Amino acid sequence: MKVWYDACTGKHVRYGAAVARRLREKGHEVALTTRRHPDTLPLAELLNEKFIVVGRYNPKSLFSRLREGLQRQLMLCKIFGEAPPDVAISHGSVDQIRVAFGLGIPVITTVDTPYAEAVHRLTLPLADFIIASKAIPRKTLQKYNVKGKIVQFDGVDEVAWIRGFKPLVKYDFGKPLIVVRELEEKAVYTKMKFSFVNLAKKLTRIGKVVFLPRYRRRTVKGLIVPKGFVDSASLAAQADLFVGAGGTITREAVLQGTPAIVVNVFQEQYVNDYLAEKGFPIFKTDSLSVFDLAREILGQKRDVQDLLAKLENPLDVISNIVENLIGG
Repeated sequence: MKVWYDACTGKHVRYGAAVARRLREKGHEVALTTRRHPDTLPLAELLNEKFIVVGRYNPKSLFSRLREGLQRQLMLCKIFGEAPPDVAISHGSVDQIRVAFGLGIPVITTVDTPYAEAVHRLTLPLADFIIASKAIPRKTLQKYNVKGKIVQFDGVDEVAWIRGFKPLVKYDFGKPLIVVRELEEKAVYTKMKFSFVNLAKKLTRIGKVVFLPRYRRRTVKGLIVPKGFVDSASLAAQADLFVGAGGTITREAVLQGTPAIVVNVFQEQYVNDYLAEKGFPIFKTDSLSVFDLAREILGQKRDVQDLLAKLENPLDVISNIVENLIGG
């Protein structure tokens, strides 16, 4: 079977590489596509995976987003229109799912951000299979006029690449090491503004702080701002504390035993609440309480291998669906 995986962000590249490895083991051919976006190409190179680069991400305005997306869909049509793959897989790629639906290709999508309303409205109604953590209420997904099958698993997406993971890059930024991830302010779903830069500066009182910007890698006095690509999973493993808004690196950290603080910016933090209930070192708080909590849990790393082993791997779910499609 020929499988097409489209990766829109760095996280998707990591997810796509894990999916590709699993499906190749099953004898399937996998075509990987991505777009120019911070971290996609450097991460693909680090993972030694060849992605076809199609289009770019330009969040300057709603018009620029729409224009780049439409142009990308046309390019994807040219690549896959004459010889369509047997199945399309992504983590909510609007461009891929629109093209796959138009070409009659079965669509599998994974989802872990219930608050990404715009993406869900454009993807979930067109998907044949929607794979999500059991932490996310089914009704949260069903409200998007879902026609396909919702398949839930007892785990989180990041298990796909963190189980068995060993850091690929060694970082030496000093100790104790605190990693702060900038809020994704350019995302359509981000309504609340909050300065993670100011928070990061405050945290320098108790440790060395690495600040990971989303787009502009400018120098910030007192903070360590890496100029080049940073492998987030490797850095999270070596950190003594992670602070962010609850996205992918948060879970990459706690699944490796690094304590993580989620600043209350987004609602519907179902997946993070789920991991906290399972015993992983993830703590949610308001912006005013971050510093005191950080001082309390800094360096309290845990051995979470037994907890991680109990989580279901979404790769098993994806692989089973692909195998069932072969069987008709």
